[in-house]
Amino acid sequence: MYELLKVEGRAKRAKLSTVHGDIQTPVFMNVATVAAIKGALSTQDLNTIDTQVALANTYHLHLRPSDELIRDVGGLHKFMVWDKPILTDSGGFQVFSLSAIRKIKEEGVYFASHIDGKKIFMGPEESMQIQSNIASTIAMAFDECPPALADKGYIEASVERTTRWLKRCMVKMDELNDMEDTINRKQLLFGINQGGIIPEIRIEHAKVISELDLPGYAVGGLAVGESHADMYNVLEAVVPHLPQNKPTYLMGVGTPENMLEAIERGVDFFDCVLPARNGRHGHVYTNHGKLNLYNKCHEKDMDPISKECDCPTCKQFSRAYIRHLLKAKEMLGMRLCVMHNLYYYNNLMSEVREALDNGCFAEYKKMRLEKYLQI
Repeated sequence: MYELLKVEGRAKRAKLSTVHGDIQTPVFMNVATVAAIKGALSTQDLNTIDTQVALANTYHLHLRPSDELIRDVGGLHKFMVWDKPILTDSGGFQVFSLSAIRKIKEEGVYFASHIDGKKIFMGPEESMQIQSNIASTIAMAFDECPPALADKGYIEASVERTTRWLKRCMVKMDELNDMEDTINRKQLLFGINQGGIIPEIRIEHAKVISELDLPGYAVGGLAVGESHADMYNVLEAVVPHLPQNKPTYLMGVGTPENMLEAIERGVDFFDCVLPARNGRHGHVYTNHGKLNLYNKCHEKDMDPISKECDCPTCKQFSRAYIRHLLKAKEMLGMRLCVMHNLYYYNNLMSEVREALDNGCFAEYKKMRLEKYLQI
């Protein structure tokens, strides 16, 4: 159940109750693609840095260790030792990202595995079965993510197919949740809005899928090559046509600035690989922008990454020490940076929720964006 607690303009403060616990929104979902955070963080670490939701990927877990193995050991929560919500991406994004090794048909998508070239087929029913085996809290519908700058004709046909696939996902999900041997019979299904950067296609698709009364809705197909301005224009156009009383999830976005702008436009769920990816390369987030710890100016810098930060990294270690670890290619340096960045993202969302609770999100956003420009 999704409970809308407060609204400021289009910005939403809410709570989603699930079989694996409540999710306070706005929320950032930490990306654990293959049931692990890249950067050597455990689920115990995720609890330490106040993670609410972990996100895993259907396609990658299907390939290894296999969704059947995960089902046989009791589901992904038990496998990765995590008792909070998990959202699984459907594999639809791989339809976009693996364009060189896939063929799209009405029945689904034919892949060649990026690992060993093995032939794979995934359609709506297969995606739902895999996600049911994984037993995630929230399953995403199987969709096609067309290139943002594709021509209008291609995007229109793609969106129509995504709608047909969504309806097939709904039928299969209901069937699976009715089966007695299904691990999580209360698995939720979120639909995905597509349409490139063409507002009229996005709006029409939002209206069509909203009528299906799903537990939540995502805006997909952004952060795939379009400008930030185009992204914000799409959100301004489409979010008002998605149900306000359901979660609104912006897939694969983004930077702290992106998230603040999207929250103002009505989005309350986010995921992105950036904080972990940047952390693995020594780029860390602060309230005044990003720092590159490889820079020589940090060679003898005994300050923490941020004096304002309460993460385990900043409580104990200096920029100089972390820089040394990174330069020496010690895994600990990468781990400390990733832990800091994920804490930063989670804490940012906590601050946003507090600002919304107090009716001062607009002021908070303005202050935060101004500070990001000061470094």
